[in-house]
Amino acid sequence: MESEGYKVVFEKDSVFLHTSAKRHQDQDSLIPGVIRIVEKGSDTVLQWTPVEEAGDAPQIVFSKKDLSGSTTEEVLFDPGYEPDWAVISTVGTRPRVQDEPPVPVAPPPSPRGQWAFSISLSELKSIRKSRPGLGWSYLIFITKDGVSLQALHFHRGGTKALLRALCKYLILATSPKDSRLYLVYTHDSYALSHSFDELQLFDDNSSNLVSRFLQDPYTAAFGGFSKVTNFFRGALHHEDGTAQRALGDPSAGLEDEPGFEVITCVQLGERPVVQREPPVTELEWEQHLDPEGRVTNVDRLRRRIFAGVSGAQAGEGLSTGLRKDVWKYLLGYYSWDNTSEENRAHVRRKTDEYFRMKLQWKSVSEEQEQRNSLLRGYRSLIERDVSRTDRNNKFYEGSENPGLVLLNDVLMTYCMYNFDLGYVQGMSDLLSPVLYVTQNEVDAFWCFSGFMDLVHQNFEESQESMKRQLAQLTQLLRLLDPLLCDFLDSKESGTLCFCFRWLLIWFKREFAFTDVLQLWEVLWTGLPCPCFHLLVACGILDSEREALMNSGFGFNEILKHINELTMKMNVNDILCRAEALYRQLAATPELLRPVQELLGLGAGASPSHSASSDPASSPQPLSPGQAPELELADSIPPSQPDSSIEILPTEDPSPCQSPSP
Repeated sequence: MESEGYKVVFEKDSVFLHTSAKRHQDQDSLIPGVIRIVEKGSDTVLQWTPVEEAGDAPQIVFSKKDLSGSTTEEVLFDPGYEPDWAVISTVGTRPRVQDEPPVPVAPPPSPRGQWAFSISLSELKSIRKSRPGLGWSYLIFITKDGVSLQALHFHRGGTKALLRALCKYLILATSPKDSRLYLVYTHDSYALSHSFDELQLFDDNSSNLVSRFLQDPYTAAFGGFSKVTNFFRGALHHEDGTAQRALGDPSAGLEDEPGFEVITCVQLGERPVVQREPPVTELEWEQHLDPEGRVTNVDRLRRRIFAGVSGAQAGEGLSTGLRKDVWKYLLGYYSWDNTSEENRAHVRRKTDEYFRMKLQWKSVSEEQEQRNSLLRGYRSLIERDVSRTDRNNKFYEGSENPGLVLLNDVLMTYCMYNFDLGYVQGMSDLLSPVLYVTQNEVDAFWCFSGFMDLVHQNFEESQESMKRQLAQLTQLLRLLDPLLCDFLDSKESGTLCFCFRWLLIWFKREFAFTDVLQLWEVLWTGLPCPCFHLLVACGILDSEREALMNSGFGFNEILKHINELTMKMNVNDILCRAEALYRQLAATPELLRPVQELLGLGAGASPSHSASSDPASSPQPLSPGQAPELELADSIPPSQPDSSIEILPTEDPSPCQSPSP
């Protein structure tokens, strides 16, 4: 079936067309056939051919209405049940391309061959699936002119596989008015690729995690995105008057899928006003230390660090001298329960451990390194990244700066410490502020290791954590501001891929260097919820809401605007917005359980729960990759009423997802 310019990319047999005996007495009631997705040059078509005539069936193609006013002959078709779904198939014949002139009068099609069809994917408007539990699953394809093709019944399964194969070429969104109807949109992989290019993520010439994420951007983004679909969208509608829902897995609910979980729509209350508190001073810190150096009342101290506003100098949530000690606790290098002497003993052990690991790569000869491609690759990538990391900071400026040497050595040693992960671009951005604050090679390494324990999944090859976080961010933003989501969707920006860098390196390149210090120590407290970094992203988008929606921006303008926010945002304003968004969600009694889990709200959490009101329930720091999965099937009591929100069950990674290289 493959030749130059003609490639079959999907094929499934035992796909039957059920004719209506009452309307076609001379037809077989069941016609077996094969459905295929075929790439023909620059076009991709969907074909169904009766199995007996797979080799020489006439080319029956979908035919639009003639512009002159005449229409093709209409053939009524009934799938055999649910008469309100009777479809109209408008077809015409097109001769095969041949070297000799076509025969003036084509022979009449065979009884079965007349049902064959071939339609360009660009002509599809929607796809209807069968009602679960009514025998064989079937699909009905509907064109942009409103013409429904014959229902195809999959006697041996395959609807899920077909829809997943279509994901490579189309975007499918569930209709809010009919859960069995998928609305079809075409996409251009250039859009997502361009979003990464505009944001200037990392080295374009290296095979880093961004290129892996972009290997198949739409399937990577949508295939791994949230299982939450059909969020209520408010008043925005598309031009055809049909409200759209969140993008989801088109195969959900088909064949062997379990049923949907139905939950109620959520009405959020007023957003509270949040103000930051005075910064933590060295005197206040000393008041939290007992005579032996143990930290007392840790919960209160965490809340103060979280709520501390910038002081007289930018980023002075903690003074520079205080940060050097407090960061060791926040990043797990020191234990809150240890005495000063126990911490000193711990440092001695960790110093020995560090230099043993450093010696491992330092002692490798040039000859040995020539036979170790992995180590050579790490060294080359680290040297290139170190040479351009925060070079405007006095601590790293100049060609012979000792800070650059320490940055290089700590990253090389981390490759020895974490063989499986090694070095990935972006890690130098996370180490730089840590080394700047600690100004000690060993302390910087172990604090950096603690930081990587929180975010290491961001850098893993599968990129599942990044996909999950983008999905969770989409879920939160759609709940908080469905109108903004609708606007971004309409501008091909609804994937929120411009937030990729934000989440990957925790806003390191979005704020001024000193502001990043305050932002990170706030996030390291783990308050008020494990995913507060997602709410920070929501806060940024909330602050730019009017600028985005009232400016007539298109796709490129949105990317440019987001990119130009770098170094122009006020960290305290964003933190206030993020905390206000959290409190607004936490004060909602009907908050969805999956969102409650995502926000770290227990079943008995008070609606007024916040970082400053409930110390006992404050969650511990948690890796974004370890954030609780969305609660799926059976997580909501069956007594809850139906609504327009559905949580789809988790399933194994689909073929739509980008494979690891």
